[in-house]
Amino acid sequence: MRLSYFQLLRLRAAERRTISVPGCELLCVVLSGRADIEVDGVSFAGVGRRASIWDGPADSVYAGTAERVTVCGAAELTEVAVAGGVCTAAFAPFRIPPEAVEMVEVGSPGTHSRRRIFHILGQNAVGRAGNLLVSELYGDGGCWSGYPPHKHDAESPPEETAFEEIYHYRYRPENGFGAQFCYPDEGGGAEPEVVMTRHGDTFLVDRGYHPTVRAPGHEGYIFTVLVGQFQRSLVQRFEPMHQHLMAQIPGIQAMRDNFK
Repeated sequence: MRLSYFQLLRLRAAERRTISVPGCELLCVVLSGRADIEVDGVSFAGVGRRASIWDGPADSVYAGTAERVTVCGAAELTEVAVAGGVCTAAFAPFRIPPEAVEMVEVGSPGTHSRRRIFHILGQNAVGRAGNLLVSELYGDGGCWSGYPPHKHDAESPPEETAFEEIYHYRYRPENGFGAQFCYPDEGGGAEPEVVMTRHGDTFLVDRGYHPTVRAPGHEGYIFTVLVGQFQRSLVQRFEPMHQHLMAQIPGIQAMRDNFK
C-alpha cells in the first residue's frame, strides 16, 4: 500500500513500544485493555475502557504527525491497533473518548445486510486531521457489508474519490469465517478475487469493488482504515448493475455521509 499504515501491538503490563512513521498521521485505538500513550512528550493516561472489541466503542488517541509515539501497557494484557496515512501537513494530538465515536446503522436483517459502523476518526476530526478515516464495523451473522458493491479507486469527484482501504477481521465465536470479494469494473482486465476470511486476517483493498459476507452463526468485526489520495471526503461509486439496491437497504446515505 502506498498511502496506508497498519500495525497491531500486544503489550503486557508495563511493556512499552515506540512507533515512528515519518510522513504519516497516526491513530492509536485501544482494542482491549488499557494503555498509557505519549505523543512527542504529551501524555494520555489510562486510555481504554473495554475488555474486548465487543464491549462498546473504543477509546483512542489521535497522534497526528508526531515524530515519536510510545505506547505502554497499563493492564495485564492490552491490544492496540495503530492506523496511519501519508500526510504532509502537521496535526496536533488529541484523545477520542468513546463518547466522541459516532455510530450509524446500515441495512436490516430482512435484506441480510445489517451492520453497525462506529466512526472513530471521521467527521469528529474535520479540520484536525488529514485524509485518514478509521472505523469499527460490527456485522450480523449471515449478513453482507460493503454492499451494494462499491469502489473508491479513482479520483473523479463528485462521483468518486480515490482511497486505499485496509480490513482487519475478527469473529465471535473465533471459529467464525466469511468471504471477501474484490473485483474490477466490467472489462477492467484484472481477475476477480475471492478469499476466505478468518479471525485475525487482514485484507488490503487498493482497487475494485469489495463486498464482504459473514457465515451464519458468527458475528463479524472489521477494523477499517481508509486513506484518501487527494482529499478527506470519501465518495463511493456503487456498481451500476446493483445501484437499485441502494433504495432497498436502509441507512446507505447515512453511511456515506459519515465517512466524509
